[in-house]
Amino acid sequence: MTKLALIATVEVAPETRDRVLSLLAAHGARSLRDEPGTLRFEILVPREDAAKLMIYEVYQDDAAFEAHRNARSIAQFREESAAFGIKITATRCTPAA
Repeated sequence: MTKLALIATVEVAPETRDRVLSLLAAHGARSLRDEPGTLRFEILVPREDAAKLMIYEVYQDDAAFEAHRNARSIAQFREESAAFGIKITATRCTPAA
């Protein structure tokens, strides 16, 4: 089994960043609590770009990530954040160590 890491960029309107950050934090906490294959979920706040948030996620393997993508928490996050017009792009990575 190879772990899967994700580096995601969340583009937000600067005036909604704090609200989206709160929703992401709740989503991350649910994912870590309810999804055994979710190993890390860290949110990074760029100091010089108020229109972005970054997420670093690690999953046990690809199957764990697919379970995350289909879990209730991500659906809840999408519903709660729909009005904010966010855009998320992600890069899938294999941890080197």
